[in-house]
Amino acid sequence: MSPYLNIHFGVRYKEMSSQVTEKMESSVAVKEYLQGFPLPSSYDAAMEALSSLITGKKRGDKSSGSTFGKLERMSEYLKILGLEEHVDGLKIIHVAGTKGKGSTCTFCEAILRECGFQTGLFTSPHLIDVRERFRINGVDVSEDKFLQYFWGCWYQLKENVTEHLPMPPLFQFLTILAFKIFICEKVDVAIIEVGLGGTTDSTNVIKKPVVCGITSLGMDHTETLGNTLGEIASHKAGIFKPQIPAFTVHQLSEAMDVILERAHELKVPLKVVAPLDNKKLDGLKLGLSGDHQFINAGLAVSLCKCWLQRTGNWEKPFQNDTQEEDLPEAFLRGLSTAQISGRAQTFYDTHSKSSDSLKLSETSCGDLIFYLDGAHSPESMEVCAKWFSSAVNENKKSSSSFKDRKLEEAWGNGNTQHEIRSMEESEKSLKQILLFNCMDVRDPHILLPRLASTCASSGTHFAKALFVPSMSTYNKVTYGASVIPSDISGRDLSWQFNLQRLWEKIIHGKEVGTFHDKGARMDNAAIVPPHEFLYEDASHCSPVDNYFACSAVMPSLPLTIKWLRDCVKQNPSLKVQVLVTGSLHLVGDVLKLLKR
Repeated sequence: MSPYLNIHFGVRYKEMSSQVTEKMESSVAVKEYLQGFPLPSSYDAAMEALSSLITGKKRGDKSSGSTFGKLERMSEYLKILGLEEHVDGLKIIHVAGTKGKGSTCTFCEAILRECGFQTGLFTSPHLIDVRERFRINGVDVSEDKFLQYFWGCWYQLKENVTEHLPMPPLFQFLTILAFKIFICEKVDVAIIEVGLGGTTDSTNVIKKPVVCGITSLGMDHTETLGNTLGEIASHKAGIFKPQIPAFTVHQLSEAMDVILERAHELKVPLKVVAPLDNKKLDGLKLGLSGDHQFINAGLAVSLCKCWLQRTGNWEKPFQNDTQEEDLPEAFLRGLSTAQISGRAQTFYDTHSKSSDSLKLSETSCGDLIFYLDGAHSPESMEVCAKWFSSAVNENKKSSSSFKDRKLEEAWGNGNTQHEIRSMEESEKSLKQILLFNCMDVRDPHILLPRLASTCASSGTHFAKALFVPSMSTYNKVTYGASVIPSDISGRDLSWQFNLQRLWEKIIHGKEVGTFHDKGARMDNAAIVPPHEFLYEDASHCSPVDNYFACSAVMPSLPLTIKWLRDCVKQNPSLKVQVLVTGSLHLVGDVLKLLKR
């Protein structure tokens, strides 16, 4: 436990606490407030403090050690920090939903930033570093500013906790911290993504948003939100505020009926938004990949237009545009440059290249390509599968076009028939690999079949599937430079073996046995398949003597990444496309390793 977690400041704190309320409007004031405090410079100390706020409760557990409800606690915390009135002063876009709320928020931020506004964006979860959750003008808040605001909140709350008002759990604290950062940084607009649900979500302490949005809804977090689409929609529509405009996308009738009823009760002007027409992009591409992003982009455009109208800023982006139905240049720039990690993201791994291939690959982006998407619901898994299949097919077309161009150049340059034949035979063998894990609260019996069938319908078939435990632990907040645990002996892999058996059943259409030579606990860190396992033809993918030729359980994620890199390095004729999905935690862990 860090020595900073239980510091009390007595008289000096009480003298300063009244001053911070008056000075909260500037970051300079925060620095003045913190002068003289034993402010830890170590980022690790902040992560340790954050980790202490993880309650360990499972989703759906409504028990609490506080006499206050969640939103009442949030209000009390904001009062302690002198932030309550300032939160009401933020010009907020508040977005809930099952699928696409992070993407919609990202589009909104990019659009309004391109319109010339100072933006604040709060999303969750983070993939590598907690600072990803807080973006100022499109950039993660700096480490120095994060520490400054973090410890400012931490000390004030720590001093005021009681038996009935304990320190806030992790997400509540991060929500409070987002408000503090955006207030102190004087953002023009704060785009706030709901964490879970809506009605009782920590972000729903927002009383006066400028506009609210609900993205596509589906079956997720049922242990908390309910087992029907109607119940889930009721939670999401809980962010509606009386007479505050709201927008949503086309929903299934079970969800739409609930949303419309809630809007009627609160006299909310609600509009249903169509997906963005590709023609309006004037030849540009959306910054976020996948056809589903046109749904999110359409919602974001409507939210931003409403925000501009209600804040008196309509003329700023539209002054040079004669027709309102056309998108201003600033909107086009925002839509085409928006970026979000871990959602339909392609990562070309250069570590897998040998020195020779690095010299020769002037047009190749790499022979080990990771396609990362944190899909973890049935609907998002289907969207992920469609995106991956489309990306794979596009890659095939590009490779074929490049090869044809090179052959034409070879004939024109007078190459011999032998040299040209060598070029034709040197075409790389493409293999699609699945790298998968999901939390045990998800239902892989729904996720994996949906993934496999959707890919297969587009002609994409996985040569191998690798099931791997996540590197992250749910009781500790880590970041990019955190030490990666190397001791994996005794790790329980029973969940991964269950996933593997399910996958083999999907592939073969029948139950298959289990390994007779391996238990569910990995006692040997060196157990990874031989490289030939990846090289062998998919037609050999049938269980023989309890050997699963279509899949493997890997002992750890770092070993898996190293194994994939080694396989590609040692086989120059191979190009591997790895889909990483099932969990945002897994996607974040893979990115953390790839970027090291």
